Amino acid sequence: MNHDFEKAGLFGLGQENTMFAQYFIGQSYLNPICMEGIGIFNVTFEPKCRNNWHIHHATKGGGQILLCTSGEGWYQEWDKEPRKLVAGDSVVIPSEVKHWHGASKDSWFAHVAIEVPGENTSNEWCEAVTDEYYNQL
Repeated sequence: MNHDFEKAGLFGLGQENTMFAQYFIGQSYLNPICMEGIGIFNVTFEPKCRNNWHIHHATKGGGQILLCTSGEGWYQEWDKEPRKLVAGDSVVIPSEVKHWHGASKDSWFAHVAIEVPGENTSNEWCEAVTDEYYNQL
């Protein structure tokens, strides 16, 4: 099996995610799947890579859907327990929910991120998920 396919799944590794690198710990990759009318992206995380806590704001609708396609990762909402993710899992993230997601310590992880249409949408990037916290998972 192709090593890149094992890492990034069906939709491919894409390019280094330099546009949002300041909001990630570790290396991630971004491969746009669809940009017409709705944003759909394949996001691949190297082991230990995760994004900062963040919130998808919207006055109506909005949020994000994650479709896990390969590897193992984590998803966590503020004040809730972390959830282990594997290929085939999905996560519906309503707007205004503070959360983070990323790879497990010893596995690449990829998910398709679907931006849910809404009104007055924006992202707020918050604090990093610290090594001290992450290493306890």
